[in-house]
Amino acid sequence: MPPQPPQPPFTTALLAGGIAGTTVDLSLFPLDTLKTRLQSQSGFFPSGGFRGIYRGVGSALVGSAPGAAFFFCTYEGVKDALRRRRQDALLLDTVGGSGGEIGEGGVGVGGEAGWTAPVEHMLAASLGEVAACAVRVPTEVVKQRAQAGLHGGSSAAALSAILGLYRSVGLAGVWREIYRGWGITVMREVPFTVIQFPLWEALKGWGRRRKMRGGVGGGSGGGAAVDVSAGESAVFGSISGAVAAGITTPLDVLKTRVMLSKEKAKVFTVLTTLLASHGIRPFFAGIGPRVMWISAGGAIFLGSYQWAVNALQGGLSRHI
Repeated sequence: MPPQPPQPPFTTALLAGGIAGTTVDLSLFPLDTLKTRLQSQSGFFPSGGFRGIYRGVGSALVGSAPGAAFFFCTYEGVKDALRRRRQDALLLDTVGGSGGEIGEGGVGVGGEAGWTAPVEHMLAASLGEVAACAVRVPTEVVKQRAQAGLHGGSSAAALSAILGLYRSVGLAGVWREIYRGWGITVMREVPFTVIQFPLWEALKGWGRRRKMRGGVGGGSGGGAAVDVSAGESAVFGSISGAVAAGITTPLDVLKTRVMLSKEKAKVFTVLTTLLASHGIRPFFAGIGPRVMWISAGGAIFLGSYQWAVNALQGGLSRHI
């Protein structure tokens, strides 16, 4: 098994995550706008159609870098902590005579621990998404209202309207409004990352093994760690993102309806109303733009993240 590349430290994950988040949000904002309008209760053309596809970009820019940075700092930190704990346990087992060579990611080659690394990636990605949602949800609320043409399509006006509720509902009411859709956003993002990131990590592992078999990075016995290039990470990110996007589209539709509702609505109420009125079809509204957007987004997001990690860790010349 190929040795693991060094774990990105906190500052590397912070900077690389910020770069990746800003890059992907700026690149794919128009597709996100079209997807939001397709899922809007008002309909595509009443919400703006193909006009003003950069409405709400201001709020997206404010939240993209810190949201992605929060995610990757949490993801890499939790993943590293879980991997170290597993490696220590395997080492104790080996010393105790139970056998088992430690392979890639600390997984025992001889046996039963092959499923633990994907589970660790799922847990790390889930906690990363919860952390990121602290930033992402408020910016999503403002952004989607601007994208749907509410408040004149202005992010600043949408934010001002929310803050203006302070006189009537107080700080707690403003807080609830700015975090409207928190529950459904987490419900959407956690299943998405539980699918995307273990798949991305598995594809990266396959890429490392392929390189080692080809003699790249000391595969003939030098023992040097080898990681995938930014281009390879982009391809793997695109594949894993497309798969996760298609499966989680119904949750995305629910999240959009909750965030765009004129009054606070419960997820279950929106779900039952939508099913009773239109059946299953609306739950896959915007699936084409969503899969296309997230497939391209996965390539840009995880490709640029890998590029930044490789560069910051001094491996740019070897990995590009």
